[in-house]
Amino acid sequence: MVETIQTYILMHREIPVAGIRLDSETASVSAVGEIFNPAHVPVGIPVKKGKIDRAALNEWWRGRAIPASRAGLRHALEELHISSPQALLEKCLGLSLSDQYWLCPADRQVSWHEVNFFENPFSEDVGNILFGHPSSAGAVSLMSPDNTSDGWLKKKWAIIDGKRCLLKGGSGATQQEPYNEVLAGRIMERLHIPYVPYTLTVQEDYPYSVCEDFITPDTELVTAWYIMQTQPKPNHVSVYQHYLNCCETLGIPGVKDSIDRMLVLDYLIANEDRHQNNFGAVRNANTLEWAGCAPVYDSGTSLWFDKPWTMISAHAKAPSKPFKATHDEQIKLVSSFDWLDLTALAGIDEELRELVKGSLFIDTARTDALCAALRGRVERLAQIMDEHRSFYPVDDHTADVEEDVAYSGEKLER
Repeated sequence: MVETIQTYILMHREIPVAGIRLDSETASVSAVGEIFNPAHVPVGIPVKKGKIDRAALNEWWRGRAIPASRAGLRHALEELHISSPQALLEKCLGLSLSDQYWLCPADRQVSWHEVNFFENPFSEDVGNILFGHPSSAGAVSLMSPDNTSDGWLKKKWAIIDGKRCLLKGGSGATQQEPYNEVLAGRIMERLHIPYVPYTLTVQEDYPYSVCEDFITPDTELVTAWYIMQTQPKPNHVSVYQHYLNCCETLGIPGVKDSIDRMLVLDYLIANEDRHQNNFGAVRNANTLEWAGCAPVYDSGTSLWFDKPWTMISAHAKAPSKPFKATHDEQIKLVSSFDWLDLTALAGIDEELRELVKGSLFIDTARTDALCAALRGRVERLAQIMDEHRSFYPVDDHTADVEEDVAYSGEKLER
């Protein structure tokens, strides 16, 4: 009988965190042993009476895997002869390009510097298969950061000019998400909002957004979901206020200002998917000190990306996350607009028109509708700012104590 239980050391860079046993058949943590460095246990994973909560650690481990909703995943698993996306995790030792956690086999001397994807080349086999490109006749290498990439859109990591870059595709008949990513960056550049820049590339007539990894070998992203697991949320406290409370307890600087800017962007582009796993904070993986909030990234699921052009308008409904169910309610959480100069967005609609010119998927009617809707969103936000100034003339806004108990957050895929 093949042994399915393997023993590993959960590592944080070169620091041993805890001994674990992994069941390869179920792709789950079957046991957690001694904790070597409690301070380096992943953020949001409870440690009680000197023991790591195994259920929470399992959720964290499985959450590193490619989500089942990923486009092309089923075909890729068949070609790789892998039973589940969770089973891919063990093949790359759980290594990621978002943080510094990994599994070191207990019976082998393996150094983080030898295997991490920030400093070493990695295979693009898995990414290519996920993109629909069949593997070559040679053996397929599963040592890839694509095994730990999240989100439902087609994506893959590649090393371009020595930089770790993420290529991400679009969906449906419009393939609009890559254009939205680039436009969001241009809006944020004009408004001086910290952001991850995206560029556009076209492969086999399909558009893809490209961004460089903003995480380095010494830093890591901790998403809002895990930050909010660091303490219980009382029923009377809103999700928004709970996030602020958790960040304050952890000592993460500049959170309210960062959230203000993110919510303004999301209002302008009618972002439908700013869930708790695509914003958060960055910390130093060595010192565990918080550098601050992550720059804004992953804004493609916006601008009525999946709606026919006849349903696109500044007043058209679009669901909102992560704090309120509608953008009209969520924008009320912004504590100050003093930093915002909307005149900087003059002509942004024509920049959008130029951006999508030449697309095989976005026709003139859709372009006209998008440009008009974007202009309208800017105008609507200007009205909201005027109302805010008249209501809070001394900028004493206390939206963070709003009672939105009925709307609770949930963990979603990026």
